[in-house]
Amino acid sequence: MADMLPPLKPIAIKERLSVLYIEYGQLDVLDGAFVVVDKNGVRTHIPVGGVVCLMLEPGTRVSHAACALAARAGTLLVWIGEAGVRLYSAGQPGGARADRLLYQAKLALDDELRLKVVRKMYALRFGEEPPQRRSVDQLRGIEGARVRETYKRLAAQCGVEWKARNYDTSEWEKSDLPNRCLSAATSCLYGVTEAAVLAAGYAPAIGFIHTGKPLSFVYDVADVYKFETVIPLAFRVAARNPVNPEQQVRLGCRDIFRETKLLERIIPGIEDMLAAGEIPRPKAFEEQVLPAIPNEENIGDAGHRA
Repeated sequence: MADMLPPLKPIAIKERLSVLYIEYGQLDVLDGAFVVVDKNGVRTHIPVGGVVCLMLEPGTRVSHAACALAARAGTLLVWIGEAGVRLYSAGQPGGARADRLLYQAKLALDDELRLKVVRKMYALRFGEEPPQRRSVDQLRGIEGARVRETYKRLAAQCGVEWKARNYDTSEWEKSDLPNRCLSAATSCLYGVTEAAVLAAGYAPAIGFIHTGKPLSFVYDVADVYKFETVIPLAFRVAARNPVNPEQQVRLGCRDIFRETKLLERIIPGIEDMLAAGEIPRPKAFEEQVLPAIPNEENIGDAGHRA
C-alpha cells in the first residue's frame, strides 16, 4: 500500500510560516513534530517543516531531539532576547543551500552591482535618490555628513545637549548620557537585524557599505531603519535622564520592535535592497529545503552529494 502513495516532497518556503516566536516553554519533539510545553503542561504543536525560522525568546528550553529535527526539517533556530533586542546564537538548518549566499556574494564582489545596492540603501534610508556619478566611498562620506546633521536635529528637538557621536565600549561610563543611550539602542537594533538576516538565509559578514567586519551586512541593513525607530527613542530617553537609561532604552526598543513588526519588515526590505543589483534572483528548487525527507540516490556525478 505504501508503494502506491506519492513520494513525499518538501514544503516550499513560500508556503511556510516565516517566523514563529516561542517563549516560556520547552521545545521538544512529539509524534515527529515540534511541540511547545508550557509550565502547566499545555502542549502546542508546530507542524514539522511548516516554519522557516523559530525565534527562541527568554524562558525557552530546547531538547536535543528538537535541535536535530530542526536541522532535518530545514528550520532555523535563533536564540534572541525579548522581542529580538539581542541575538545570542543561531543554528544552521541541515537542508540549507548556498544559493542566497552566492547571490549576495556576487552582488558584493562586482563593483558595478555593489554600487547599485548601495544607492538603493541610500534611497531607502533618506527617502531620495543619491547624487549621480558617486563612488561607494563618496556616498559613504555624504551619508556620514547627513547622519551627523540628523543627530544634531533630533537632539535639539528633544532638548538634549549634543556634542558628537563618541563612545568606547571598553570605557562605557566615560561616554555621556546621549551616547550611552544611542549605543544601547543600536545594539538592540543590530540584534533584531542579525536575526532577520539569518532567517532570510544571508551572511551577516558580506556587506556593501560596511566591509571587513563580522556584522557588516547587519550594519548596512540596520542603518536603513535606524532613524525611524531606535535613534529618536534614544534621545527621548536621554532627555528624561532616568536612573537606568540603558534599561529604559532596551525596554523601549522591545516595544517598538513589537509594535512596528520590524523583524517581518526587514526581511522583504533585504530582498528589495539586493534586487537593485538587477541580476536574476536564485530560483527556488523543490529540493532546496529537506524537511525530514531523505534525498534520492545520487547519479554518480562528480561533486554530487546526496
